[in-house]
Amino acid sequence: MIKNSLEIEPKDKSIYNWITIISILVPVVVAVLLFMPAKIDLGEEWVYFLPHLNAVVNSFASVMLVLGFFFIKGGNVNLHKAAMTVAFGLGAIFLVGYVIYHAAAESTSFGGEGWIRWVYYSLLISHIILAAVALFPILLAYYFGMSGKFEKHRNIVRYAFPIWLYVTVSGVIVYLMISPYYVH
Repeated sequence: MIKNSLEIEPKDKSIYNWITIISILVPVVVAVLLFMPAKIDLGEEWVYFLPHLNAVVNSFASVMLVLGFFFIKGGNVNLHKAAMTVAFGLGAIFLVGYVIYHAAAESTSFGGEGWIRWVYYSLLISHIILAAVALFPILLAYYFGMSGKFEKHRNIVRYAFPIWLYVTVSGVIVYLMISPYYVH
């Protein structure tokens, strides 16, 4: 009998459980922060710089993802691993900045009118949905790649890579579209 290439081996069960918990917990925390009635007072205006910084971080993450893709297609596993590790680290930095900002600052409303409003909200909604589900396949793909489970890595990356790239690129586009409406 052929084993499912994404089947989790008993020794990987603990890692898989942690990946599952993190993948559920992060979107729940982000949702709570976005919708909580009172924001945390950090006593500083520096948090209003975070959306700008996060857009830069996301832009570099997008570049690293594309470079990682080209490196692996060219057979350079070491550069692929390096690019993907940088993208993974940038994703973590982005997430910390995003959580801090939304814990301390009110969300900004999009002020565009007409057809651009439809474009913005379509992009934003698809970005939010995919960002909420992206963490699980990304963490799984990263774990499989770094632990040498390359068949499993390749199988999950078919889904993780395009979702991750879409989320990073659409996040920057959403930022560029809403940035004129930031108050601070």
